[in-house]
Amino acid sequence: MFNLIRRDVILQKRQLLLFIPFIVFFIIMEANPALIFLVASLIIPFNTYVYDEKVETNILLNSLPYTRTEIIASRYLGAIIYMVLAIGVTSLTLFAFNKPFTMTDIAISCSLFLLFAAFTFPLFYIFKPGYIFPIIMISFLLLAGIGPTIMLFLAEHLTPITDFIFNLSVPALYTGATLGIMIVYVISWGITNIIYQRKAF
Repeated sequence: MFNLIRRDVILQKRQLLLFIPFIVFFIIMEANPALIFLVASLIIPFNTYVYDEKVETNILLNSLPYTRTEIIASRYLGAIIYMVLAIGVTSLTLFAFNKPFTMTDIAISCSLFLLFAAFTFPLFYIFKPGYIFPIIMISFLLLAGIGPTIMLFLAEHLTPITDFIFNLSVPALYTGATLGIMIVYVISWGITNIIYQRKAF
C-alpha cells in the first residue's frame, strides 16, 4: 500500500520542482501563514487526482495486486503524510524568509485541509473525469472568499453555540475540534471506500 503512496510522489517529481517557488510566491505576496500552509498541503493530493483523471489510472491500479480498500487507504493516508511533509517544508521556507507563524496557523491549516479533503475526495469517484477538478477549484475559491463572512454571520446569529464555544478551555476546544475533524475524515474514508468498491472500471 505504501508503494502506492510513493508512486504519487514519483509521478509528480516534475511538478514538485515548482513546489518551493509556489510557496515563495505566496510568502512574497504577504499571504496569511495559515493560507500558505493550506495551499501547500493541497498541492500533492489534489494533483494526484487530476493526474489520475487524465490517464485513467484506476484501470491500471485495479489490475495490480492491490485491493480496492488498499487503494483508497493509500489516498487518505497519503494525504495525511503529504500534509505533514508540506507543513515541514513550508515551515522551513517561512523561517528562511523570516516570516513569523504560529502553531495556531498550522492547526487551522491542517483542520481546513482535512475537512476540505473529507468533503471532496468522494466526489472524484462520483462525478465523471474532467468535471470534478473545476468544481473543486471553484468551491475552494468561493469558500476562501465567503467562508469568513459565513462564519461571522453564524457567530452573530447562533449565540448559544458561540457562547458555549467561547466558554470552553483552549485544550478542550482543540481536543474537541481535532476529534470532530478526524471523525469526519474517517466517515469520508468509509464513504469513498463504499463508492469505489461499487464502481466499474
